[in-house]
Amino acid sequence: MASGFAPARAAARASGHAYGRTLVLLLLAACVALAGCQHRKARDNSKLTPQALYRNAKRALDSNDYEFAVRQYEALTSRFPFTDEARQARLDLIYVYYRKGEHETATDAAEQFLRENPTHPRIDYAWYMKGLIDYEHTPWAVERWFGVDMAKRPPASLGASITAFSTVVKQFPKSEYAHDAQRRLIYLRNRLAEYEINVARYYMRRGAYLAAAQRAQRTIEQYDGAPAVQEALEIMIDCYRRLGFKDLQSNIERVYQASYHDDSNHTARHRSWWRVW
Repeated sequence: MASGFAPARAAARASGHAYGRTLVLLLLAACVALAGCQHRKARDNSKLTPQALYRNAKRALDSNDYEFAVRQYEALTSRFPFTDEARQARLDLIYVYYRKGEHETATDAAEQFLRENPTHPRIDYAWYMKGLIDYEHTPWAVERWFGVDMAKRPPASLGASITAFSTVVKQFPKSEYAHDAQRRLIYLRNRLAEYEINVARYYMRRGAYLAAAQRAQRTIEQYDGAPAVQEALEIMIDCYRRLGFKDLQSNIERVYQASYHDDSNHTARHRSWWRVW
């Protein structure tokens, strides 16, 4: 009986081998066709004008096809580097890299554009994008998700973002990006002010009252107008009281009363804001 099944098994194996060979041939044919298609695309791109390349790239960008947009923009900038379309392509590439999540590449593209096109009419956009890339490089969402107080972490790349946004606000006040840059700038300054206050709290907990007062004074000098300034004044009052610096304490109290005269909770807060009991 076993010998009776041998021809069937052999036929099945032969059929399986034939199917495998057919599948391999089909895959090879698909690879050859794809390579030929890519070759034809590259050959076709070599015949396109700067205007046509830019149209293709912009159409791909509007369709969120960032990979194809990058290829078209890069072909344009490499083949026609001195055309108006190439300069606009370099500006568009900043945004494409940003949307792709390639923050370092986007930053490099923005910095290169700023170096090479200091008088470009849309240089305000390059500055704004540079600030936005550095701003969003900080993992705000992750920090919030895990309940982390962002102000307790040493600021990392926020300085570059502040510089870029400040450039937009100060040098291009009529720019369409100035308002958003100003809003983000205020947020970043407030966050840095809160970081300084957290450092002052750390010194207070360890009894380093002079260091805490100096840190609070630095907050007031560098981030005037931030909400943290009120607490900075309270820290200075408390520190000077503990150190016995009566004149300095009185001076800061006068400043506090002039600025926050309607705050009835000041006395209770400035004595116990840093305590956990």
